[in-house]
Amino acid sequence: MSTFSIGLIGVAVFFVLLVLRMPIAFAMSIVGFAGFSILTSVPTAFNMVAKEVFNNLTSYSLSVIVMFVWMGFLAYYSGIGTSLYVFAYRMMGHLPGGLAIATQATCAVFGAICGSNTATAATMAAIALPEMDKYHYDKSLSTASIAAGGVLGVLIPPSVIFILYGTATEQSIGALFMAGILPGLLLMFLYMAVIYILARRNPGIAPAGAKSTWKERFGALRGGFFEALMVFFLSIGGLFAGWFTPTEAGAVGAGGVLLIGLLEKRLNWEKIKKSLIDTTRTSAMIMFMIAGAVIFGRFMAISRVPFELANWVGTLPLPPFAIMGLVLIIYLILGCFIDALALVLLTVPIFYPIVVNNLGYDPIWFGVIVVMVVAMGVITPPVGMNVYVIKGVAPDIPLETIFKGIWPFLGAIFVCIALLMIFPQIVTFLPGLLM
Repeated sequence: MSTFSIGLIGVAVFFVLLVLRMPIAFAMSIVGFAGFSILTSVPTAFNMVAKEVFNNLTSYSLSVIVMFVWMGFLAYYSGIGTSLYVFAYRMMGHLPGGLAIATQATCAVFGAICGSNTATAATMAAIALPEMDKYHYDKSLSTASIAAGGVLGVLIPPSVIFILYGTATEQSIGALFMAGILPGLLLMFLYMAVIYILARRNPGIAPAGAKSTWKERFGALRGGFFEALMVFFLSIGGLFAGWFTPTEAGAVGAGGVLLIGLLEKRLNWEKIKKSLIDTTRTSAMIMFMIAGAVIFGRFMAISRVPFELANWVGTLPLPPFAIMGLVLIIYLILGCFIDALALVLLTVPIFYPIVVNNLGYDPIWFGVIVVMVVAMGVITPPVGMNVYVIKGVAPDIPLETIFKGIWPFLGAIFVCIALLMIFPQIVTFLPGLLM
């Protein structure tokens, strides 16, 4: 049997293990080790696992994950999201669908501090859902808008998915962070447009709130809004300016949120302890996935599946944009069944050479497209992690009600991806300007 055939069998076995609900990190590790053993030998496979996993997990560059994850959990437990939402609500709450529109703005700013789609969705659900219930918002719209808004947490920097993509492809994490800003803002405005159009067509699903005075609007600035922006500009701005490495930027951001939380008495020892426990749990999960992806990736490399696939794609009688469209469709389908982090680690080693080397697309641009397509998976059934987060915060709302409201927001993501493919300068402008 050829090495390519063994590689394809390994991929099939991997998906069978996923269907059997085996944890993704274990599935990748088992298939990768078994396949590598068959193609080489068991002692060689053991040596590969020990060497590759140790070298990758002891890499200084991966410590950035822990720092940004901790910064996100500190922001979550300190209640900074509440201050951001109050300000956005004062500014936009009087518009048709104003509360949901304000939620999108808050998700964008909170995501710039947090970097996690689930933490952003959970925070906004706890804050915004009671307010939208008070004004009798349609349950489907209110919950779906929050689930979709959580996607902004992985697109606007900092983003753990950008970090994993940069690590896997050896691209600048700072450049990836900058590349995500304009697409993130574009998606935010598209979300707002969707909500406004839906509310204008049917005012009953999203009644306008009370209009705030300018005194109330300026008063909302004193609730921690400036402090949150200061942390973002100090951490991410310092990274862009070259003052910090990515790991140092994460440490500065975490330290800034911790200091603000202590000075404003938003954090106590119990909340800090919870943030450390959650950070340890999340970081360990990510590290296990990275270890599994390394083992699986070595098996894929020696089986030559990615190279044969790249050669096959290169011979297709299709223009590059059509092939790119096929790649995105594959990502979209896989994203419905595989967790976002695992999907990046699993597929980037396969598709990156095809898109960058064979088709000639910019690697930073492809990173943003991957993050955006993968992020769709967190709001689509059956995985839909953000939807399950909303369900956890509001257990009385059926899952089908939330998924029903997701489709207009998925349409907004499709439009955003199309615009990025037609105008790639939206992605490449800031990295080219600042780096």
